[in-house]
Amino acid sequence: MKRGSSGHYLTTSTAGGETVRAFLPHPLPPTPNLDISAELRNQLDEALLSLGRLDSVTALLPDTQLFLYMYVRKEAVLSSQIEGTQSSLSDLLLFEAEEAPGVPMDDVVEVSSYVAAMEHGLARLRTGFPLSNRLICEIHGVLLARGRGADKDPGQFRRSQNWIGGTRPGNAVFVPAPPQEIPALMGQLELYLHDQPVKSPVLIKAALAHVQFETIHPFLDGNGRVGRLLITLLLCSQGVLSQPLLYLSLYLKKHRTRYYELLDRVRTDGTWELWLAFFVEGVIESARGAVITAQRLSSLSADDRQLARGLGRGTTTLEILRCLEERPIITVTQLAARSGVSFVTATKALAQLEGAGIVREMTGRKRNRVFSYEKYLNILNEGTAPAS
Repeated sequence: MKRGSSGHYLTTSTAGGETVRAFLPHPLPPTPNLDISAELRNQLDEALLSLGRLDSVTALLPDTQLFLYMYVRKEAVLSSQIEGTQSSLSDLLLFEAEEAPGVPMDDVVEVSSYVAAMEHGLARLRTGFPLSNRLICEIHGVLLARGRGADKDPGQFRRSQNWIGGTRPGNAVFVPAPPQEIPALMGQLELYLHDQPVKSPVLIKAALAHVQFETIHPFLDGNGRVGRLLITLLLCSQGVLSQPLLYLSLYLKKHRTRYYELLDRVRTDGTWELWLAFFVEGVIESARGAVITAQRLSSLSADDRQLARGLGRGTTTLEILRCLEERPIITVTQLAARSGVSFVTATKALAQLEGAGIVREMTGRKRNRVFSYEKYLNILNEGTAPAS
């Protein structure tokens, strides 16, 4: 469909005295209406089925919260990597275990803040708080509370001009709307999230809202991470997912060039249908990947629990193993505290698990040792290696 640009340009002056053309997106939904082909309709149906399978997989897990704990952290690493951080999942877990020598601290603090922001948003939704600009600002405030970005007005819509690419607005690849336009633009987006002026199917709403948010770029920093988190929050708030199990960052990391190209084409040519097809394929791929990951972790847990039962320390070793599933990188002191056993008992159980090839000691030290549930972590680590 020939639609043309999804917004218009406004000539504005920056604080530095440059005159630039800033882009203001039209309100959602697009005009004319989306042209949903039979193929795209089938994709949308398949994506909803995939989300249903993903939502039901939690019934197969021995402990859904353990899986969620780790899966949220994997998403935090991937989403932050898209923005250029070099932290791995192991870096984050070492940081959380307060054992992070050699880890790029700014990067790992940024990833840890993403986890906190995500958990804050999900907790608010669980109490019935609506997905709104107020909540989006709260999430942003948590995201930028520490480390890099702490001086970029956490929790506040920007009050100065930002840009994407280049060294200043005058040579930027893209200049979002001027700051005085942000409240109105975000107000229109909030109305769309709540089915005004028209009701939209949830996957279409999530796809379009993500582009609109990224185009508005309402914050001085953290827009990409908040925009990706918005997808999951919307699916949870609308009851498509009962647990926050769908994250697109691995898919977007793998197809980063195409991702940015399609965002640009929506702005210049109004090719919403091309973006929607890409987005829906990402939902299908990500949902299937999460199901497979959950199944593999469940199978590994069952196998290793069976092996642990034969090690001769009764329920103690099983409890230690359960704690390792919750914290795959952990110190002996922390493990003893979490499992409720003595330091000596935890050390003996870990020695048995290490002898059975279930855990590995990471430091080579005699004291303050750190253990890793390596096979469990390897499954979660897939796709999270920092870009070279």
